[in-house]
Amino acid sequence: QVQFVESGGGLVQPGESLTLSCEASGSDLRAYTMGWFRQAPGKQREWIAQITGIGNRSYGFSVKGRFTIFRDNAKNTMTLQMNSLKPEDTAVYYCNLAPVGRPNYWGQGTQVTVSS
Repeated sequence: QVQFVESGGGLVQPGESLTLSCEASGSDLRAYTMGWFRQAPGKQREWIAQITGIGNRSYGFSVKGRFTIFRDNAKNTMTLQMNSLKPEDTAVYYCNLAPVGRPNYWGQGTQVTVSS
């Protein structure tokens, strides 16, 4: 059973940066596309970025140019570098297989709050 653990969230001001981390356990995921998702209050969870096992990246329109996704296949980890954060980036951030996310693999997520 794959487990994902997200960390690195926090409270930041608009324009600041934050890096999220994702640790996966239970299986070697290097052959799979992994991604980041987020869920803002009152909204559905949305896909925001993904990276294939060989490093091909894709981003959602709302984060493209500001967020960068990385992965380390040897460590089964993934990070999300978030720059120029906006209040509308406030959400709980999750990692999972992409682009849809496996239902049983959702973790607790990490809260990101962007506010002055």
